[in-house]
Amino acid sequence: MATRDHAPLGAPCWADLWTSDVDGSRNFYAELFGWEAQPPSPDFGGYFMFTRDGVPVAGGMGDMPDMPARNTWSIYLATDDIERTVREAAASGAGISSPPMAVADLGVQAVLDDPTGAHVGAWQPGTFAGFTVLGEPGAPAWFELHTRDHARAVAFYRDVFRWETATMSDTDDFRYTTMRDPGGGDNLAGIMDAGRLQPDGAPAQWWVYWTVADADDAVARVEALGGSVPMRPEDTPYGRLATVADPAGAPFRLHQATS
Repeated sequence: MATRDHAPLGAPCWADLWTSDVDGSRNFYAELFGWEAQPPSPDFGGYFMFTRDGVPVAGGMGDMPDMPARNTWSIYLATDDIERTVREAAASGAGISSPPMAVADLGVQAVLDDPTGAHVGAWQPGTFAGFTVLGEPGAPAWFELHTRDHARAVAFYRDVFRWETATMSDTDDFRYTTMRDPGGGDNLAGIMDAGRLQPDGAPAQWWVYWTVADADDAVARVEALGGSVPMRPEDTPYGRLATVADPAGAPFRLHQATS
């Protein structure tokens, strides 16, 4: 478990759900993780917060007037200069889906499509730093980009978001790079060469792993609540992992720490 006041530069600092079923999703995640779904804000287009023990842990949003929800989880990376980040991202081949926009005094956000096609947000904090607890049940555990162009992705996040990277493995069977916290050396996110794992046509994608005390129990609850389970719990060197989706189809992953 880790607590922090703010995310290190370039690190994942927030995650939110874009769902076609707001009421159903609010109920699903409250039952699954014990989150409290806060009232939607009319000032922010119906955006709402999930809290855990009274502390913000994730956000949620429904269909937009001109854009139906894609039923996805998105992550945001911390920046101290979002104008520079967007400028350098565009110069590095990223698409800018949403240019920098102030969110009251909470911070400034932008939304990008990285050069390998993965959707990712940038967040320059004001009064809101993002989530502050990691690794506890119902809190984020890990963040991971799956892409077919591993080298280009690593270069992009290193150059644009100022990642300090470390190579975990560099073989055709398993190619993986981590983002390390320059202040403490902890791994904060990963980039996987998923060319052999993703089905043909699958886009590059950021994944959020949520911590659970018992992955098998959590999967059973997902199914009881109407969700689906593309990958049942498996033991790995990094914990017991499962891939699930909420009833509207938004996929995410579960992580149970194992000794």
